[in-house]
Amino acid sequence: MPAQIYPEPTVGILIFNPSGDLLLMKSHKWPGRYVVPGGHVELGERVEQAVIREALEETGLDVYELHFLCWQEFVHDPDFWKRRHFLFFDYACKSKSNEVRLNDEAEDFNWVNPEKALALPIDSYTRNALLEYLKMDPLKHVE
Repeated sequence: MPAQIYPEPTVGILIFNPSGDLLLMKSHKWPGRYVVPGGHVELGERVEQAVIREALEETGLDVYELHFLCWQEFVHDPDFWKRRHFLFFDYACKSKSNEVRLNDEAEDFNWVNPEKALALPIDSYTRNALLEYLKMDPLKHVE
């Protein structure tokens, strides 16, 4: 891969099922940690479109009712599998399904109560986004 010239915009997606549980995944990109699905915003794509696309690509889930939580800057974090500079745009959203179909980036997944997720080995960016969610609780009226 060529040397990075600019920070890369990415999305992090906190997906909640009808019971209000959060989807956490394990990935080789974050060894030993749970993370949320996410990925790059493609050229010409709006950030919310990236949330919907990445959720479907990585989990097979259709998501709706997107709520912006926060943005975070990631600069050459040694916990990640390669040296990169990202700008994370984190969203919370709902899915009407529990039926997850993982792509090849994920090794495993769990649906977890959001408060209990904080006791798990989650990466610091997922933790920050989850804490923002818990402060705001934008999906409190989960169907």
